[in-house]
Amino acid sequence: MSMITVEKADPRSAESQHLITKLSEELAAITGDSGKSNFTIDSLGDERSLWVLARNSKGDAVGCGAIRLLTEDIAELKRMYSDRSSPAIGSALLTFLESSAFYMGYSQIWLETRSVNHKAVNFYLRKGYKFIENYGPYVNREDAVCFAKRLN
Repeated sequence: MSMITVEKADPRSAESQHLITKLSEELAAITGDSGKSNFTIDSLGDERSLWVLARNSKGDAVGCGAIRLLTEDIAELKRMYSDRSSPAIGSALLTFLESSAFYMGYSQIWLETRSVNHKAVNFYLRKGYKFIENYGPYVNREDAVCFAKRLN
């Protein structure tokens, strides 16, 4: 069983940028949209935002994710990515980001993914996320599906 660690990181670092590029390529292949239009590194400037990297036992960056302020109570999960070199990466990232959001004072996490991204949809459902009405830039987007999870 490979050990995955998650730590706060600089989203502008070469490792982070490499993973963001891989995520954008994968999303474009699955959905036809890289997802870049709804995320900028500058949106993580708030002190209640966080960018993290997942590392394997060798110290290689194998996944990434972010939370950022949506409302006073709600953090938005962004740019979750695992290179799938280990089955534990996504879970480790999500657990870390959820507990970080809770400690930052958020009561919920919301996120959006594309309905055709079945792996992501099923992952979030398994992790206790529930479907919600599409919010913000995803309102009236047939291809988007939004989720929420209460933190405790």
